[in-house]
Amino acid sequence: MPELPEVETVRRGLSELVIGKTMTSTSSDTPKSFPNTVADVNQFLIGAEITSIRRRAKVLMIDLSTNYSLVIHLKMTGQLVYVDKDARFGAGHPNDSLVNALPDTSTRATIEFNDGSQLFFNDQRKFGWVKLMPTVEIPNLPFMKKVGPEPLEPDFTAKQFADRFARRKKTSIKAAILDQSVIAGVGNIYADESLWGAKIHPKRRVETITPAEFEKLYTELRWVMNLSIEKGGSSNRNYVNAEGKRGSYMDFARVFRREGLPCPRCGTTIEKLRVAGRGTHICPYCQVL
Repeated sequence: MPELPEVETVRRGLSELVIGKTMTSTSSDTPKSFPNTVADVNQFLIGAEITSIRRRAKVLMIDLSTNYSLVIHLKMTGQLVYVDKDARFGAGHPNDSLVNALPDTSTRATIEFNDGSQLFFNDQRKFGWVKLMPTVEIPNLPFMKKVGPEPLEPDFTAKQFADRFARRKKTSIKAAILDQSVIAGVGNIYADESLWGAKIHPKRRVETITPAEFEKLYTELRWVMNLSIEKGGSSNRNYVNAEGKRGSYMDFARVFRREGLPCPRCGTTIEKLRVAGRGTHICPYCQVL
């Protein structure tokens, strides 16, 4: 599943391509991927202009002039592919659908614009979805009600960051970071990278983390996520950016997927273990339990 930087990369890329375009038709192959009634599509989608594209945690929202929005979750294998007569831009799981003729067997929904360009939602495993709903109702979605604050917002302070973990003081720090109700959008990659940067063992209980360590973790998390956005995302295996280019952050990863290699800080061999049910990468010298 994409993490915050991957989805933000998609948002920024598509914002340059589709804002201001008017939707003229749509089609879909399964209600699971496009769970919207014909009546709602005809009334609130067809003829609507895209006014903005937003992100909350790992969810995209395409806002329309009808005061409705398309809420999109790519899940594991979703893609958004924009095609016009002059260019093609893909975002999502990097299989051949990014470059082949569309629609294909993985296409779940197609939106056509007034200039003839098209936006395809492809999803091999059918876990993702595109939901049309009133924009004002988005904050009432169960996920939106419980998701934590955005870690990269300018007004999100180190103290606020540390305070969010008070509810999980008996759990491991990695489990708490992965909890979307604590902090939004952080997954396995950035948890490992930020804990390594802060020299904190992922199995340490939250209540053992000092204020100084929380401040360092806050700084490291924001740094690695911003770097990943700058580099186009981390998913050199599963995700590509809005121009069809694979993310390059993994070229700069310090610990994630580097088991058996020397720690770039001290030279100790990086190890892989299991924490909070996830494969976890640490330096046993820098991150002492």
